[in-house]
Amino acid sequence: MEKLTIQQWDEQDRPREKMMQQGIAALSDAELLAILIGSGSRDETAVELTKRILASCENSLHELGKRSIDELCNFKGIGEAKAISIIAASELGRRRKLEPTLERIKITCSTDIYQLFHPIMCDLPTEECWIALLNQGNKVISKRSISSGGISETSFDIRTILREAIVNRASGIAIAHNHPSNNNKPSRADDVVTLKLKEASQTMNIRLIDHVIICDGTYYSYADEGRI
Repeated sequence: MEKLTIQQWDEQDRPREKMMQQGIAALSDAELLAILIGSGSRDETAVELTKRILASCENSLHELGKRSIDELCNFKGIGEAKAISIIAASELGRRRKLEPTLERIKITCSTDIYQLFHPIMCDLPTEECWIALLNQGNKVISKRSISSGGISETSFDIRTILREAIVNRASGIAIAHNHPSNNNKPSRADDVVTLKLKEASQTMNIRLIDHVIICDGTYYSYADEGRI
């Protein structure tokens, strides 16, 4: 009887769907390899195939990383392209282990936010809005461009900002935008959007750390002014 392909499995058993529903940590080594190779053969599913490959390596990813293209191609269902994918993944894992861990920047004050965004914004001819997504310890997960506008203004979409925070599981955010005029005084529109963002982020239980207006050599901080 012909076995099912990845696309035909019960949804709970598909590695891709399982990862989306339960997280990547829920996948076995064989399921992760099955995602890499995409499909098995007419006689077995991708997971069955990868379990067999791992068994030949004593279920050791370290030993799997030593296998050559020719050795992997000895398994029915593994061609040169799939063998290369497995070897490339093993090499990426090896390089990640060798690479030093990058220390995330920690936001402790408005100056940290200014230094984070000034190199990005100092020479821009138009206004742009960026956010820093922060974890529980106020360390920067990532920074994202939210919008760009004209010489004197840019629109802040609060829904976009909060969506970025939620999708990236950020506990807090810091927002920044530049004034090409180099006048760091906030506009009425800046005040309004800051208040709205503060209220909306509180509703979502996301901390708004600060809103900083970036100029060249100077800045304005809503937190420093006691306005957040």
